[in-house]
Amino acid sequence: MTMGVRLPAGRKANDRLRAVMEEAGCSNTGLARRVNVCGAEQGLDLCYDKTSVARWLKGQQPRGRAPAIIAQALGHKLGRVVTIDEIGMTPRPGATPTVGLRFEPILTSALRQVSALWHSDANRAGSPTGEKLPTSVLVGPSRDWLIADPDAVVGGHGPAAVDRADIAVVRATTAAFVDLDHRFGSTRIRPVVVHYLDSVVSRLLADSYGESTGRQLLGAAARLTELAGYMAIDTGQPGLAQRYYIQALRLTQAAGDRGMGGYVLASGMSRVALKLDTPREAVQLARVAQEGSRGRSTPAVQAVCHAAEARGHAMLGDARACERAADKAIDALEHGDPDREPDWVAHVDRAYLAEELARCARDLDQPATAVRCSEEALLGCHPGRSRRRGLRLLLLASAQLRAGDVDQSHCTAVQATQVLRGLYSAQCTSDLEDFRVRLEALGRREEARELVVGPERH
Repeated sequence: MTMGVRLPAGRKANDRLRAVMEEAGCSNTGLARRVNVCGAEQGLDLCYDKTSVARWLKGQQPRGRAPAIIAQALGHKLGRVVTIDEIGMTPRPGATPTVGLRFEPILTSALRQVSALWHSDANRAGSPTGEKLPTSVLVGPSRDWLIADPDAVVGGHGPAAVDRADIAVVRATTAAFVDLDHRFGSTRIRPVVVHYLDSVVSRLLADSYGESTGRQLLGAAARLTELAGYMAIDTGQPGLAQRYYIQALRLTQAAGDRGMGGYVLASGMSRVALKLDTPREAVQLARVAQEGSRGRSTPAVQAVCHAAEARGHAMLGDARACERAADKAIDALEHGDPDREPDWVAHVDRAYLAEELARCARDLDQPATAVRCSEEALLGCHPGRSRRRGLRLLLLASAQLRAGDVDQSHCTAVQATQVLRGLYSAQCTSDLEDFRVRLEALGRREEARELVVGPERH
């Protein structure tokens, strides 16, 4: 199948797409083939050919998920993230729906909204895409969560009864998705996650359940929705991630889990703010997470909240405020018991904090500290988490480069590309691209050009 096209008024040639194709050394036939392969990896039977690409270059724009897949295919070829804006396929003004952007106060409305987001994302017909949204869209929902009254009544009245086994299956499936995501990156896994939310979890939420079962089901749905948000970040779709995090936050409220809500705010929303270069908002969101989960969160969640605040202060250049927040994160983790933490924060350990502190030191231009913390983070990296190990290697390489150890930094970056071979992650390609630019600036152009990550293509 091919996806339909829309013709912009006063159609103009797509020079942006042509420029990226030339940079990638990609012919019309070559791009069509790569797009079809990328689509197949996401369960789509695409049949584009060189004529399709010629039409895109003339200004026609394919509908649905096609623009994102075209950008992804070119990103694979270039070994870096390519956005839909970069290829001249940004949705028309007013075309982006508001689905997923509201923190609905009434639970039935909230469930309709999150189900609509899942369905829209799964089908991608006029759905939200990876467009960038302002960080301000997160401020209102975070405030609503902070002051919201608990959902007094939680229950479903659908045709089938939800039992503990149903919830156990959702949790086990989520754990499997997490493992696959760590090993292979989100590009191949996220479409399956979204389909599962749309086809299975949405149906369960519409079925019959009482208070206790309902809150457990909502908690499981919140966890998987948060994971889908993280995967949106890892596939270069921050705008979509914001929608998922807002809805995950609302689901945690319905589940009565303020700790998970704080985690979504700090680990999800605050990190999006950092990626969008809005550190003040990152600090604000982290503080809302701390306040809203105070007395109702575990030490690991508290550590995440304080670490997120430290990251924001570091990006602002406020070393003292960063140190105060970092000390609170370390103190919180030291007073915790890993065996009593929920599984969704099992990854928050000393190595996690070491990575966060390394990123703080990098942003504060403290390369020696960044090297030391990056090395500590690497030592504690789980062997099955290829993406995380690759990210930490790239963080170490960047720190070594800033510290003046150019040869060692290149060797470390080569290690990262070996770890990440066959894995596509927007986070990894972005970090590698930043390293390559810095390496090229030092006159090491050939070494920089050799550093590529992404799925192997033939």
